[in-house]
Amino acid sequence: MSGEEEEHLDDSMTLTEHLAELRSRIIRSALAVAVGMVLVVVFYDQVLDFLLRPYRNLCDDRGPTFCDAQLYNFTPTEGLSTRLRVGMYGGIILALPVLLWQIWRFIVPALHRRERRLAIPFVLSSMVLFLAGGVLAYYTTGRALDFLISWAGEDVDQVFSVSSYVSLIVLMIFAFGIGFLLPVLLVFLQLAGVVRPRSLVAAWRYATVGIFVLAAAITPSGDPITLMMLGVPMLALYFLAALIGWLLIRRRPADL
Repeated sequence: MSGEEEEHLDDSMTLTEHLAELRSRIIRSALAVAVGMVLVVVFYDQVLDFLLRPYRNLCDDRGPTFCDAQLYNFTPTEGLSTRLRVGMYGGIILALPVLLWQIWRFIVPALHRRERRLAIPFVLSSMVLFLAGGVLAYYTTGRALDFLISWAGEDVDQVFSVSSYVSLIVLMIFAFGIGFLLPVLLVFLQLAGVVRPRSLVAAWRYATVGIFVLAAAITPSGDPITLMMLGVPMLALYFLAALIGWLLIRRRPADL
């Protein structure tokens, strides 16, 4: 089938066909997440040790009077629920290439034929940005906990449950990872003609306020250190997305 015929089929799909395609891509994504979840659950002890390292390093550096490096389960079911939660989030991360590919294949009919060739750069750049955000969140967690514990008061003993700590660091990783996907979304919106590079640059003041409000909303800790560590890179990525969008669509003068 030629490229023109394939493009015609994509453009002429009925609503029922679009819904059927969406269902198939959701099923494939769910299977990929399930496989990743099984792998994470199998290696749960190693994953948990990796997640606990920032907190243990903080306690080792600040001493036992600052925090207790040992985490606890306070209910009989907490161990199982924490294992399943880590498995689910880890499964999503491991299945990220499949998820991104399914998303791209579903939205690709909205793009021009030349832009459909950006599938691999889209998937790779999204993975790199998400992982970069996750790595930054992982190393930011220790500083955020240091700040939060310092404000608890000298006479307050710090005793955390495994589930509360795991929820914090996992949500931090996802918040940073999703925040770092901002340029991918903005580039796609520019390719689709929803926004223009000039509009993004002209609205930088509103974007700055919006980005920091968004960073404050999606970060689970709510401390100023985490806010700055996420907001500043997101702002830089905003301008990078405007530049990339301009470079990609400048070959189409009618769109500018």
